[in-house]
Amino acid sequence: MVDVTARETRLLRQGRVYIGWRYAQVHGDPGPPPKRPTPPEAEEVDAESLAAHRREAQLFNRPLRIVAGATGVGAALFIAAGLTGALLWAFAAAGLVACAFVALITGYAIWQSEKFLRARAAAEMERFERRQEDRRRRLEVAHAEHARAYRDWQKRREAFESQHEWYAVTLPAGLDRVDVVGGTLSGWSATITMMGAARLAAGSQVTVLDLSEGAVARELIELGNDQGERPQVWVLPGDLPQLDLTHGLEADQLADVLSLVVSVSEEQGSARDLSFDNAILERVLGVFGGRASIPRITAALRALAQVGDPRDDLRAGLLTDDELAKITTMFGRGAADRVVIERAWALESQLRKLDKLGSSPTLLPPSRLRVIATDRRAGVLTNRVLGTYVTAALTHVLRGSPQGKPWEHTLLVCGAEKLRGDVLDRLIDACEATSTGLVLMYRSLPAHVKERLGRGHAAVGFMRLGNAEDARVAAEHIGVEHTLEVAELTEKVGDTVGIQDDGAYVSTVGPAAPLPVFNGHEPTDAALPDGIGRATSWGQGTSLAAEAGKGSREFAVEPRELQQLAPTAMIFTHADSSGRRILLVDANPGIMTLPTANIQEFEEATDPSRARHAKPDLPQDTPRPAPNLGPPPERLDFRKKKR
Repeated sequence: MVDVTARETRLLRQGRVYIGWRYAQVHGDPGPPPKRPTPPEAEEVDAESLAAHRREAQLFNRPLRIVAGATGVGAALFIAAGLTGALLWAFAAAGLVACAFVALITGYAIWQSEKFLRARAAAEMERFERRQEDRRRRLEVAHAEHARAYRDWQKRREAFESQHEWYAVTLPAGLDRVDVVGGTLSGWSATITMMGAARLAAGSQVTVLDLSEGAVARELIELGNDQGERPQVWVLPGDLPQLDLTHGLEADQLADVLSLVVSVSEEQGSARDLSFDNAILERVLGVFGGRASIPRITAALRALAQVGDPRDDLRAGLLTDDELAKITTMFGRGAADRVVIERAWALESQLRKLDKLGSSPTLLPPSRLRVIATDRRAGVLTNRVLGTYVTAALTHVLRGSPQGKPWEHTLLVCGAEKLRGDVLDRLIDACEATSTGLVLMYRSLPAHVKERLGRGHAAVGFMRLGNAEDARVAAEHIGVEHTLEVAELTEKVGDTVGIQDDGAYVSTVGPAAPLPVFNGHEPTDAALPDGIGRATSWGQGTSLAAEAGKGSREFAVEPRELQQLAPTAMIFTHADSSGRRILLVDANPGIMTLPTANIQEFEEATDPSRARHAKPDLPQDTPRPAPNLGPPPERLDFRKKKR
């Protein structure tokens, strides 16, 4: 029965979005066991008192004893005198009578004294025996009370040692986004693994866009391999030939995506600036009939910007004479022409980084876990261009997808502060319209992130904030009057878990990609704790740290504390019917493997009435086709991978 209960407390509820774990103890530490009662020191008869009384009696009776002795001597003399004839027997008899009378008086006095001493000794012995009996009874009562106290202590100790200390924290129904601010790469690894693994176990599809250049989804990929998910990993720019999210978009949609890509290197300007780039790209695409590859578009932009020799692009087959003629006469001369040349130059300089996009599509097996990451070995501007392209393209793909069940498809964007505000707004709106769960993770709080933080139906999580100004803003957002509790285990599992110095992704879609790993495990929530403990460093490191003991400490929400948060600690806050809820959450997925973890929330587990009226679950996730994130079946389907 115990095993069944322990197993049931670790089964995920499919209709919930799991954020992390809350440390709470229902039963406090009972402390050391009660001490056994110490028997009082053994008492003895007061022999010294009795001896003193005897000495006093002897001293008092000494004259009487002398008189008695003298009387005896006198009686002997009278008898001797009578026998020898020295005295007449009449006088001797009178003397003997007198001696006998004196002996009687002194003997009686001595006998009375001895009787008194014996009575005193008997009374002292009786008192001693009564005290001994009272001591024995008091000791029996003390032992009985100790036995009851020890049994109570044992029950409290068993309750303390066997209680659940970790309770799941889930996203309330109705929230479609989580904004995570701050954090280390190790903390992000924990968050991605925790949320991604739980959503995969619930039957959802998970897409990770990693712009952090820190391989924070590597543990999730290892877990996916262990669970038989066959994760698909694109590492850009190396895997650009195998990725094309814009294939099949209309000319205006493609122009919209590409104009956002170009804006990445500029300060966020007005909508008129983007619309101008959009108009140029739409006209260029119109020359090609509304569809063209990136190399053909950049060739047209070079011709429009008068960069290089257009005959090179003609010989390469990127342009035809007729297309070149249309492009060179597309805009008029003069001031407008100079503006067009300048913008065409900017467009070409950015879009040429996408020249290899979709040039070598590859047939891939289906997968519910997909990771698109930028390679830290590439240039900073190149990665920003690639990140903006993938985000903008995914936005258009989502906008064209039917609305599904909440969080049935989950998108996690790591390093979202690198995206422009308008790119974020479009992505947020698209996810909200299609019920796609969105997790945006920001390393810092620039102005365009600060004004969007928690906007709409979103919860906010604050992790370690190294910057003092960011920590101050976060403390004001949370409320400095709050006091939170952090577990000792949370502070022990540090930066060494989850991210290694040589951490990097291994592509699974390129020509040299390794064969997918499949170990036969079914991707169910029942196997998830075992998989985390077996396949991730979080599970292994947590089990070792948990052996060191348990405990917690309290801290006040202030900037200094936020700058020193444990890597996996997250201050999770959102609004509910009773006001704003603020919790200290541990995003460490390895906690799921501990026997003290309960998949219920704390309020549900400790209050039966709350359990009966628990917050509603999301609709049950059922497998359905993923959003169309790629080219049509005859090329490369990002979802199904069919020809």
